[in-house]
Amino acid sequence: MSETTSTVHRRAFLRGALGVGAGAVLAGPFSALATRAAAASPAGGPGHGRGHGRGHGRGHGRRHGDGGYGPLHPVRDETTGLELIKLPRGFQYMTFGWCNDRMSDGTPTPSLHDGMAAFRRGRHVHLVRNHEQGAGTPFAPDGAVYDQAAGGGTTTLVFDPHRGRLVESYASLSGTIRNCAGGPTPRGTWLTCEETTDIVGGVRHGYVFEVPASGTADPVPIVGMGRFSHEATATDPRTGIVYETEDAGSSALYRYVPNDPDDLHAGGVLQAMALEGTTDTIQWTTGTSARARWVTVDNPDWGPGEPSCWAQASAKGAARISRGEGAWYGNGVIYVVSTDGGPARQGQVFAYDPVAETFTCVFASPSADVLNAPDNICVSPRGGIVLCEDGDGREYLHGLTPDGEIFRFAENNVVLPSRFERTKGYAGDFTGSEWAGATFEPQDGDWLFVNLQSPGITFAITGPWRRGAL
Repeated sequence: MSETTSTVHRRAFLRGALGVGAGAVLAGPFSALATRAAAASPAGGPGHGRGHGRGHGRGHGRRHGDGGYGPLHPVRDETTGLELIKLPRGFQYMTFGWCNDRMSDGTPTPSLHDGMAAFRRGRHVHLVRNHEQGAGTPFAPDGAVYDQAAGGGTTTLVFDPHRGRLVESYASLSGTIRNCAGGPTPRGTWLTCEETTDIVGGVRHGYVFEVPASGTADPVPIVGMGRFSHEATATDPRTGIVYETEDAGSSALYRYVPNDPDDLHAGGVLQAMALEGTTDTIQWTTGTSARARWVTVDNPDWGPGEPSCWAQASAKGAARISRGEGAWYGNGVIYVVSTDGGPARQGQVFAYDPVAETFTCVFASPSADVLNAPDNICVSPRGGIVLCEDGDGREYLHGLTPDGEIFRFAENNVVLPSRFERTKGYAGDFTGSEWAGATFEPQDGDWLFVNLQSPGITFAITGPWRRGAL
């Protein structure tokens, strides 16, 4: 990727940004939908009245348009020359951080790339990336290892967005299990989440760990944030409250109210969301909304023979979400993804408004050909939403506009020739591998970084973002 190309895109972005106030993209349609649905709701029940489907109704049942970007075409990777993904015309990408590539610290890059966030540090972007590995051998330095019998963790990649190249990469945390997703904090750190409640050799897992954008982590779990099958977090910068999803068939939306937002280890209160008029969101359709309240989980660090966080929460009336996965703060709300919720059981996207205290389904997939099992989520600096698909068959990156248009932005096209077996240790058809860890470069928004979990590849995509909804 040339420096000239990147500069042109950056200038185009800045020109477009001058005409739009901060937050203007979302505050309209999504907030209006929540307000209409809440106003139409009968007392004590989820809203289905006039708010149902309005503002987002165009996403019902069929795909509309392409988000303003045009159809997808195979595009050659600037790194390998292979047509690894399909994108709209005008977009380019490079790859790095492949599984088994030797990192700057001499460590082979672990497999199973998952959640990720981008942080700006001077002229460089620091990417902290999860690896969803289980029990095994840690790959990080001893000072950044939680459990010597666990092989999950995080790696950090330093990228130069001006020259379009990887500068450095290294292991930043290990000794954890199934680091699935997580989320960035306003302090510029990454919260990595263990999607498990395993106990290995007497060591408990199922926690959240904090990883700095630069350097290695102090491998101490934040036990106050709960011990459960964590998926993702989203932090409200206004309050410092951290919202947490749980990847289980019966799961809650949790929030951690810290005593000190700048020190999550200083204790706090773990709560679960309850909803007026219902205890289940699985059948919610686009536009359904209810007022939220929060119940306390008394024993967040439960052990063998004790009630789990979900058992404690549900006993107090917490609302059930089916397989809560992606979460992201953007446009003034907390977005939450259910991978298999909705009447078609193909996934839902919710928005929790922390000011109005309402929980709204902003999109429910009507069929697998529209959206098939969304997982990770992120919000672009321009207000559009990116959804990482983790379904069956070919996998897509989807865009979701503020007025409810769902569209395909990228398609997994990874088929690696036999020579990759010699150079990287794998080859073959990976077109069914899930997307994960989508995150935009936070300062200019010129680059979208995203992972394919298998064989384990990180993509850096740039192009004419202002042309469309992202």
